[in-house]
Amino acid sequence: MKKYSLTKLFLLCLIFGFGVSSCSEKLEERQGQLDTGDLDFTNASNMIQPLIGAYYEFATRGWEEPLLLGVRGDDVNAGGLGDQQPFADTDMYSYDKDYWMYNSLWNVHYNDIINMNSAILQIERFKEFANAEDIDRADQYIAEIKVLRAWFHLNLARTWEDVFIITSNQPEEELEQGVSSKAAVMQFISDEMDMAIQNLPDARPNERTDIQGGVTQYTAYALKALAHQELENYQEVANAAGAIISSGKFSLYPDFYQLFKKPGELSNESLFEIQYSDYGTEAGDALYHLYAPFGPQNWTPARENAQSGWGFYEPSDKWIKFMVDRGEETRLQTSVLFTDRGIAELEADGTELPAFVSNTTPSGDVINDYARAKFASGKHYLPSIQLTDGRNNYSAGKNLIVIRYAEILLMYAEALTLGANGSAISADEAVNIVRDRAGMPALSGVTHEQVLDEKFAELAMEWGIRYYDMIRHDKYGELSYDGRNFTADKEYLPYPQAQLDALPIEATAVDRNTVMNDILLQLN
Repeated sequence: MKKYSLTKLFLLCLIFGFGVSSCSEKLEERQGQLDTGDLDFTNASNMIQPLIGAYYEFATRGWEEPLLLGVRGDDVNAGGLGDQQPFADTDMYSYDKDYWMYNSLWNVHYNDIINMNSAILQIERFKEFANAEDIDRADQYIAEIKVLRAWFHLNLARTWEDVFIITSNQPEEELEQGVSSKAAVMQFISDEMDMAIQNLPDARPNERTDIQGGVTQYTAYALKALAHQELENYQEVANAAGAIISSGKFSLYPDFYQLFKKPGELSNESLFEIQYSDYGTEAGDALYHLYAPFGPQNWTPARENAQSGWGFYEPSDKWIKFMVDRGEETRLQTSVLFTDRGIAELEADGTELPAFVSNTTPSGDVINDYARAKFASGKHYLPSIQLTDGRNNYSAGKNLIVIRYAEILLMYAEALTLGANGSAISADEAVNIVRDRAGMPALSGVTHEQVLDEKFAELAMEWGIRYYDMIRHDKYGELSYDGRNFTADKEYLPYPQAQLDALPIEATAVDRNTVMNDILLQLN
């Protein structure tokens, strides 16, 4: 079977004349009916089109989504944002129901879920006319979309706790049932992944021979492990993560620095990765994520004309000092873009910085001082010398890793230190695989606290992982740092006021489920 790159498939939408936007439109509902006029359901070769559309929906994340999901941990600080003050306030656990980012995350995630459901319905239509081989392919495509849909539900429940489970593109009955508890959402994800695993390829994403980089059964295992981690069902975490480890298919990319750059894209470490590309061309069509919010406001790039960023997101002083105290080099140098001002303030605070700390990156980009922040995230940075000629956007074309094998190893180790039985390797082995790549000495008899520290060092600035770890274990003291005071009532964001304001009656006059029903009805 022909091998496809997802970004090339997105480009095919343009070549064939109906545009990437139309790939998205194929997933939309119109007057309660699917917009399927241009699909011939008797032609199984067209069955991939709804799947392409689903992956496109997954790829087109708003710039605010990863920032909002990630900013509340003690690994990350918001930049000083005069024009986005509620984002900086969110980092301080002061939440504004009127803030547009909250409303956007809710709306975009649920719209994408409904679009995923429309794609599944379209593939079901193809099955009505398909032979046995094409039915198997349809079941695989549906399973892939369910994995993407599960990720959206995971984010929503982690952010708002009690949310809707939506499996239809006409969700009136589901809305009438009201919001589900976070525990119910996580169990739904686990059950969905059990079914999906049966129909997904037994391969790494980069081994896919039909859609390169597409999800596989191991992506589903990873989401199942994450769901049970939220449920604090650590034996199930160990079972799901252990299945990934025992497969023998995954390994850490040897160069931690390049893992987050072009050479590390779709490596053997990747279980779930959003793909972007400019297709190697100097101008014209491109599918990018907007990385500028992660980047420094002022730099001298090694490659002329490369644009700087916005300075909205920075590693925290606390995390940098933690890494210095541990004697970290590889992960610290990779994860932080230093400015001279940031270096000077750390030294003035008594931190003895190692000699490798510099405002010049290993790739030759110089990070100059700027007002909004003292540091920037190196994990969201693409060296200017790796940009395609003629492409100047900050980190243009860089992939966005969602789940990687290092996280699986550390989730597995954490589960074992909390009493789970391991079916693969020991907790020591799992942790030391991660530490070895970072140039850190091996540990023996690892404790739960040591695993949490390892996750802090390894996974900082990635999708709020640190924050979810801390609230799961009630470690509010860790989140109360640098003037912040975290309490249990701050674990979840408030529902967006923009949605509540759309109700025909006062929100205070109705129960919570009725409010939430009306919120999501605004999406239809």
